[in-house]
Amino acid sequence: MSIIKADNVSIRYITGDFKDIGLKEYVVRRLKGNYKVTEFWADRHITFALEKGDMLGIIGSNGAGKSTLLKAVSGIMVPTEGHMEINGSIAALLELASGFDGELTVRENTYLRGAMLGYTRSFMDEKYDEIIAFAELQNFQERPFKQLSSGMKSRLAFSIACLVDPDILILDEVLSVGDGAFRKKSGDKMRAILNSGVTGILVSHSVPQVRELCNKILWLDHGRQVAFTEDVDLYLDAYEEFLITKDLPESEAEVRELARAHQERLREEKRRAELSEAKKLEAILEARESKAALEAALSIVRKHRPDLLRADG
Repeated sequence: MSIIKADNVSIRYITGDFKDIGLKEYVVRRLKGNYKVTEFWADRHITFALEKGDMLGIIGSNGAGKSTLLKAVSGIMVPTEGHMEINGSIAALLELASGFDGELTVRENTYLRGAMLGYTRSFMDEKYDEIIAFAELQNFQERPFKQLSSGMKSRLAFSIACLVDPDILILDEVLSVGDGAFRKKSGDKMRAILNSGVTGILVSHSVPQVRELCNKILWLDHGRQVAFTEDVDLYLDAYEEFLITKDLPESEAEVRELARAHQERLREEKRRAELSEAKKLEAILEARESKAALEAALSIVRKHRPDLLRADG
């Protein structure tokens, strides 16, 4: 049995001017036949299935329908068409910094957020110090929440969210919170959770992050499903080339061609980088024969051509 199964899921938004014109004018316009609404399909005919322990990376440019699909998976939205089957408890880490009270302290907000997630007071008492330590906010516990930086707010939200023990974990750009050191720590924490057998869905604009964490890929473009596949490296190579060329593949052959072009592009970039370093090396050696110049040249060789320094035989 699949943990998550989307069967031909489509989600539609309807927009109109009812809020602007009021009930009376709405009735009049409906009677006259000049009340107009606009339909917008955020997702169209999305189909995929995940088993226990799968990690799905959802990729696509802005407006692809990624966040809307996550809302359908998490139960916030009901598909307009199709069916979404969920077998297990869900924890969704979406819009981390929302839902806090700016006037309350960090301590008060920690307990408030815990209550919103369904945790008891005794559980929060037990975990409070751990939460604050992970968020690196020991010196800010009595500070009003509104005085924190955006990064500090996200760190606190992420730390509280890490208490969850779900069957399904949904992550929407949450591994990019905080500075570089905290991003590594948050990434390690998420990997530990995912390695416990949780089924996960990750939306991230970081292709290396998706490549590292995910064993399946769902590629969306303007609400349409481009691909659902286990061939992660091939399709991410094609996707990275698509981000440059904007050539959307219509077949697996075109996916393979995009992936080939991407690998060729990487080789060319590497060749140019090595040529640039070679020119630097040449300039250093020609400038002077001082010890500093030779050390700088050796540093370049060690970085780009360490094989040249190995002794023969």
